[in-house]
This record gives sequence, structure tokens and C-alpha cells, in this order.
Amino acid sequence: EPIQGEAGVVVPSNGYLKRAKEICEKYNVLLIADEVQTGLGRTGKLLCSQHSDVRPDVVVLGKALSGGYYPVSAVLADDEVMLTIKPGQHGSTYGGNPLACAVATAALEALVEEGMLENAMVMGERLREGLRRVLPSDLVQEVRGVGLLNAIVMFPDARATAYEACKAAMKRGLLTKPTGRLDNVIRLAPPLVITAEEVDEAVAIFGDAFANL
Repeated sequence: EPIQGEAGVVVPSNGYLKRAKEICEKYNVLLIADEVQTGLGRTGKLLCSQHSDVRPDVVVLGKALSGGYYPVSAVLADDEVMLTIKPGQHGSTYGGNPLACAVATAALEALVEEGMLENAMVMGERLREGLRRVLPSDLVQEVRGVGLLNAIVMFPDARATAYEACKAAMKRGLLTKPTGRLDNVIRLAPPLVITAEEVDEAVAIFGDAFANL
């Protein structure tokens, strides 16, 4: 994953993915990017790996590929890789489903034509700035993320847990969940169509929730 999702929205250091690509090329190893969570506008670009100017050898997509309307996933690769699989060597019950392909095509067009990539970048920055302004420093270690894939990282030994913070936010009308190896991270991945008003409302809810932990 260009950014680890379930692990707690772990953003790698600058140059990490590019260096990984260089090592893979040196030893003739395929670089496979799992962009199921990070791809298709979530981080403000069609693929998160584009932030690093890296072109993976294989890209895995899903979830957002249909805009949530139909179960569909995809594996992307050049002919040099894909055509090593010969006819009859690999089968898929629903592979090439025409309805799934039509829905995915429409979803991709909407992502680009409706400005969702740009909105993810602008609203993500607004969300992070707002959270950093209102969240207490004795509970929150950092707010991190790219585009609209973000996380509130709480101190593991804080007086309240990420789960308790999520419950407090839920009582105020905002749903999210804890994640990460220590369950001390609150992952935030709102819809790509979120508005400035909705971002500000979420920031206010988190501010109030944390103030009352």
C-alpha cells in the first residue's frame, strides 16, 4: 500500500516509494501497488503512487472503482506482465462482467469530470488544519494523511482511548472507527464529495468530543 490503511494511515517518508521502485528494478522484481484503499481519488490523485511519480508494475483496485454501486475490482499491468498468463491458465467466474465494467467506467468519468480529485486535496488539507487547531495536545500525538485519507493518532498511554473518542463522536452524530496496531488511531475517510461546511462540522464535533473525554 502506498499509504498503509488498516495499519493506521501510515504515510511513508518522502522518497520511500521511489526507492522501492529502484530496488525492484535492480533485482528484476515486480512492484505491486495495492491501491484498493488509496486509489481513485482518495488521496487527491487517481493513484496514490502518482504523488511519488512512481509507476508500479501492477496496480490492484477495488471498492471505489464502482463508486459504491456495484462489486468490482481490477488488476492493471502492461502486456509484458499480464501476457505471461496464457489462455486457460487463469479463470475468473465474473471476470469481464459487462455491467461491472460499465459502472466502473461511469464512476471513473465522474471522479474526473466532477472535480473530486481536486476536492479531496482541498478538503483534506482543511480537515487536517482544523483538527490540529482543536484537538488537545495531551491526548493527540499527531494528525496525518494525504487528501481525504487521514488519521488522528492518540498517545497509546493517554487517559482516553481511540475507541472512547469514536464513541463520543458517534453520540454527536459522526461515525468513525479506531484502527492501527495499538488501536490508538482514528481513521478518517469521508466521501470525496464532502463540502467545506461538512468538514467544519466534523472538526467541531471532534473538538467537542475530545474536550469531554
